Amino acid sequence: MATPDFVLALRAAIGHAPLWLIGTTAVLTRETEAGAELLLVRRSDTGAWTPVTGIIDPREEPADAAARETLEEAGIVAIAERLAWVHTIPRVTYPNGDQADYLDFTFRMRFISGEPHPADGENTDARWFPLDALPPISPDIRERIDHALSDGIATEFVATNGTPPV
Repeated sequence: MATPDFVLALRAAIGHAPLWLIGTTAVLTRETEAGAELLLVRRSDTGAWTPVTGIIDPREEPADAAARETLEEAGIVAIAERLAWVHTIPRVTYPNGDQADYLDFTFRMRFISGEPHPADGENTDARWFPLDALPPISPDIRERIDHALSDGIATEFVATNGTPPV
């Protein structure tokens, strides 16, 4: 399902006005004899290659949402290993005029099983790419991937009030 029912119900009440939503990005790698590979999906709405992304359902744990979205969109079973980055993405205005602001939880995921395929119609392709041969991706998506693949243990976050994280 491309748009969750709870979002459709909110849209019926507020129209195209900006809606604050919580999303997740699942950065999933697997090791092969040739080296590490990254799972990417090609979005059916924009044609962009991205990790699996999705909206977190009400009362759903963000890590569970990342695993659910990975299975729903790409047919891959995975679990979240680490919360890598929490940030807001620039306002999205959809072709129908709906506007959304997203708080994104980017997770580094661990591969369990499955072969990637566009499982739910939100994507036209799903496949593994060698880390050194990724297709063109946006700077925001590149940053999400970089945070997830870093060796850092602490979650990184953005603070625009000038106060450095402690």
